[in-house]
Amino acid sequence: MKVVISAGGTGGHIYPAIAIINKIKEEEAKSDILYIGTSDRMEKDLIPELGIKYKEINVSGLKRKLTLENFKVLYQFLKARIECKKIIKEFNPDVVIGAGGYVTGPVIWAAKKLGKKTFIHEQNSVVGLSNKYLTKYADKIGVSFSSTLSAFPKEKVVLTGNPCSEKALNMKKANKEDYGLDKNKKLVLIVMGSLGSKTVNDKIVSFLNNFKNKDYQVLFVTGNSYYEKVKKMKVPENVIIKPFIYELPSLMKVTDLIITRAGASTMSEILVLNIPSIFIPSPYVTNNHQYKNAMDLVNKNAGLILEEKDLTKDNLINLIDKTLSNKEQYNNIKKNLKELGIKDSSSRIYEVLKEMIMDDKKFF
Repeated sequence: MKVVISAGGTGGHIYPAIAIINKIKEEEAKSDILYIGTSDRMEKDLIPELGIKYKEINVSGLKRKLTLENFKVLYQFLKARIECKKIIKEFNPDVVIGAGGYVTGPVIWAAKKLGKKTFIHEQNSVVGLSNKYLTKYADKIGVSFSSTLSAFPKEKVVLTGNPCSEKALNMKKANKEDYGLDKNKKLVLIVMGSLGSKTVNDKIVSFLNNFKNKDYQVLFVTGNSYYEKVKKMKVPENVIIKPFIYELPSLMKVTDLIITRAGASTMSEILVLNIPSIFIPSPYVTNNHQYKNAMDLVNKNAGLILEEKDLTKDNLINLIDKTLSNKEQYNNIKKNLKELGIKDSSSRIYEVLKEMIMDDKKFF
């Protein structure tokens, strides 16, 4: 299989793209893959480090308010479309994939104009601006949430789940003792994404001592930049602070309750690992999509929510205590997560891609 794939800006787009690449390579070892990304975001370093062919284009995201900068964005987009047509024509892929982010706009557009098969993936419950634009240029569209199916044309959309879930499922379970944890005590994991959140961290740090004498232990992952501020802080014996955990899903497998943001990748891992969660959605993201992601599970009794504006010592600790002590509610959440989780997302996407390519070849 010869594939061009594009995703950019954040890990929420890039890591699903990597998961798709890994599945293609697993199924077809001789696959030829080219990644098209930006010239100034995290994918430009991450992807080449993984040994994946990389081409960069110069694009920017559209500003959501009226500004002259959008003329520059439009010029870059038009120029990038020409450049992408040249790259794709030269590489001659069987299929072109967009996994989110504004960089996918010119890539999928160019692919469609060249008559290539195109697939896009939407990780969130709310459709991103790029994927809204690309709907008419995509042959097939994968979505992570069943609630998003109605947002796209029926003949194009497929419920695939988020491909990050399959990687999480296949990770080895962590050993609690490696983190200084007691294997016989319940674990509450608090993590606000890879970078952490200063706003949430400040609040949690202010009441860490209130976890003293609880019959569970708390592992608080602050993010690297915030850790310097708290690493020498005196905390109760049942509280451990870490800056970053590389393979977080392995630790999630021994976690009883996670307090976290509601990013798409994190939620996909929670779903397949069946971990009861208290979501504190970021209110600073586009279209408030984290709140809507969280509510997709909350409305199905598969998670709990505590908005950042309501985050206080009493609200959080009482909710943790109540969730861990109410066995019926806790088990219901796990049961509902199990029913909702898609454990073979990468495989589903691979099968869609293979079918698209085979259909295309029937005409030759």
